[in-house]
Amino acid sequence: MSIVSPSLLSASFAHLEQDCRMVLEAGAEFLHFDVMDGHFVPNISFGAPVLKSLAKELDAFYDVHLMITDPLSYIESFAKAGASLISFHLEADSPVQETIDAIHAVGCKAGLVIKPATPAEALFPYLDKVELVLVMSVEPGFGGQSFMPSALPKLQAIKVEAERIGRSDLWIEVDGGVGRDTAEQCAQAGANVLVAGSAVFSAADPIAETRWLKSL
Repeated sequence: MSIVSPSLLSASFAHLEQDCRMVLEAGAEFLHFDVMDGHFVPNISFGAPVLKSLAKELDAFYDVHLMITDPLSYIESFAKAGASLISFHLEADSPVQETIDAIHAVGCKAGLVIKPATPAEALFPYLDKVELVLVMSVEPGFGGQSFMPSALPKLQAIKVEAERIGRSDLWIEVDGGVGRDTAEQCAQAGANVLVAGSAVFSAADPIAETRWLKSL
């Protein structure tokens, strides 16, 4: 069984609460909340006030993915807004260990993310320091992109290393182009958390799609 983390970038912003409630009732365990600053990635999405509003209405595990240049400066605001887990990019400007420590200090779980050009091995020194690692299978910044197969050997390498160091509890997440044609490959490669945006929210039956992803 996989953990499904539907990406809210692909939800209807006009009916965000309803869309979130729908996928949670279908069995999604996380809600993937992408934060973009228009600098680290060439797009701008939602921020802490939107998360705060959602968290007031829906008790959920908020999987907050910071695609921003200086994540360290925003840890406290997203934690106060309702984040359950905060992940940030290895390629960002903030010191990695200091940022992980800051996330844990505010009571959130910590995640570390790599872009497609970054090797899986760059994450290895931190596998015993975080609860989640995220392999991007598209270039971060936009939803609806095609899956990059180069993510699969990265997922495999991380799973092998995590098991070697006794971290079988590590969440290994994949994000980007995850759907009917790719999700099963990701799960077989080692991903146990599947981020799916358009595959869920643009599906003819989002509830059925969420349940299918969860079954992998």
